[in-house]
Amino acid sequence: MLRTAIAALLLGAAPLWAQDFQTRAGSAIVVDHNTGQVLMEKNANVPLPPASMSKLMTLNMTFEALQSGRLSLDTELPVSQAAAAYGGSTMFLDSRDRVTVEDLVRGVVVLSGNDATAVLAEALSPDGTEDGFAALMTDRARDLGMMHSVFRNSNGWPEPGHVMSMKDLSILAERLITEFPEYYAYFAEREFPFDGRSPSNRFNRNPLLRLGIGADGLKTGHTQEAGYGLVGSAVQGNRRVTFVISGLESEQARAEESERIVNWAFRQFAEERLLDTPQEAVMQAQVFMGDVDTVPLVPEAGVTVLLPVTGREPLKGEIAYDGPLEAPIAAGTRLGLLTLTHPGMPSVEVPLVAGTDVARAGPWRRIQIAGAVVAERVLGSALERVQ
Repeated sequence: MLRTAIAALLLGAAPLWAQDFQTRAGSAIVVDHNTGQVLMEKNANVPLPPASMSKLMTLNMTFEALQSGRLSLDTELPVSQAAAAYGGSTMFLDSRDRVTVEDLVRGVVVLSGNDATAVLAEALSPDGTEDGFAALMTDRARDLGMMHSVFRNSNGWPEPGHVMSMKDLSILAERLITEFPEYYAYFAEREFPFDGRSPSNRFNRNPLLRLGIGADGLKTGHTQEAGYGLVGSAVQGNRRVTFVISGLESEQARAEESERIVNWAFRQFAEERLLDTPQEAVMQAQVFMGDVDTVPLVPEAGVTVLLPVTGREPLKGEIAYDGPLEAPIAAGTRLGLLTLTHPGMPSVEVPLVAGTDVARAGPWRRIQIAGAVVAERVLGSALERVQ
């Protein structure tokens, strides 16, 4: 494996990574949506009680069912005695109700209805029970790369072993934003007066929605064990930031910390376009038995990174590839990896591909190359004997 270091890649002196953000949350993660860069994390992989933030997984399963046609927004679902018996935050459903999927989704998002979540769970469960759906949620979480999530119910009702990590919740939030744009608008709704049943519980608990800072989701959570938490996302300009916090001591602390995070993430970082493809070759790699001696390595896709707005520390890169590369080589073939690093910044990996075709050398050129290789070996052997 050949490695080549590149200092101050294309930027000359790039900004220094912003000073670590100190959060009062017990666990947290902040992700830049466009680049996927993690801007801050604290105990992000620790499995913790997620409270109502785990309802996002039930919504993911519901949106998947809507996309596949297993459900439609106007499908009416019955309310079981078990679902209606849930306390805490509810839609005040009873077992005589038949409720549309759309109303149930809004009931989960805006009202944080434990009963609404259970109705959706029972409808999608392989055995018709909430327990069966919880097992299905856990399996699906593994499929999505959420390795620290185990579900015992559909809504985060306190139960031993029901846990999620903040990293897993951030994966889930990014998925809801990216994969279900047709349903994501529900998360920005501030009020849902369902059937006039719960006038005191008709408002969305997300404290950011009313601040005019671009917030449009996603879900709050609170239990005595978990403390106060929030999965949040906001858009300003062409940037989106998603974050998860947990373990705050009060609603006010949750609101203040959420706003601090949003302001910090948007004010302290800016996007930088580093590389474009296929115009910019990162390097020329040696080719063996080709009609030319080198092939340009270019990024598989354009590279945009998020960098802090203050400081002067070089951004560094290292290229790794198996060489020399043997012809023929087709343009677009993945040949190597560029790893970008910066103090305090998670590394960014950029696949590198061949920028042009390289044909196999013709007979005469192969003879020349073979002769040059033999000559090099003979010379090397002679030098060893002299030494």
